[in-house]
Amino acid sequence: MRTGRPRQFDRTDAVIKAMHLFWEQGYEATSLAQLKAAIGNGITAPSFYAAFGSKAALFSEAVNCYLNSHAQVTSSLQDAGLPPRQALEMTLINSAKMQYEAGHPRGCMVALSVAFPCPPDESHILKPLAASRQQTREGIRQCLQRGIDQGELIDNEDTHALAVCFDSFLLGISTLARDNVPLEETLKAIPQIMKLWDAARL
Repeated sequence: MRTGRPRQFDRTDAVIKAMHLFWEQGYEATSLAQLKAAIGNGITAPSFYAAFGSKAALFSEAVNCYLNSHAQVTSSLQDAGLPPRQALEMTLINSAKMQYEAGHPRGCMVALSVAFPCPPDESHILKPLAASRQQTREGIRQCLQRGIDQGELIDNEDTHALAVCFDSFLLGISTLARDNVPLEETLKAIPQIMKLWDAARL
């Protein structure tokens, strides 16, 4: 009879697999059984709780994993060394390509988390995702402000309102990716949305 400790698993790999499940289905719809099956190696419920503490704790690890990897496609927004228009367009292109990549669920975990339910008593676990959306929104505003400060864009309410237009487009890519709208079509739309920037030039 086989005895001894259960088979070991790679913790980093386990978090990535959990991230993919949460990314695809959201927090509440992802069950402990699904997480255990994804992690594999015969992990039991006691072993799961010993390793991660709780489903919510594992979700938080998965969110951190996402924010420190896939979510970095928007980092150009904060790169003051790039011309502001280029920084914004680069973010839209890089985000679109990431959201269609093979090897992980389509769409953006940060954007999709808005639509996935979470129990009220655990809603705090979504705060890092909300903060990420706010950071991206602020990055878009900063790009527009830099365009204004550098004398490229008109300084008026219409120009500032473009932040919502670009943010909405970026968030909407997740729906396009999930609905299997071809990546080529999404990428072709980016130069069109950037015409809003060009229309606001001095």
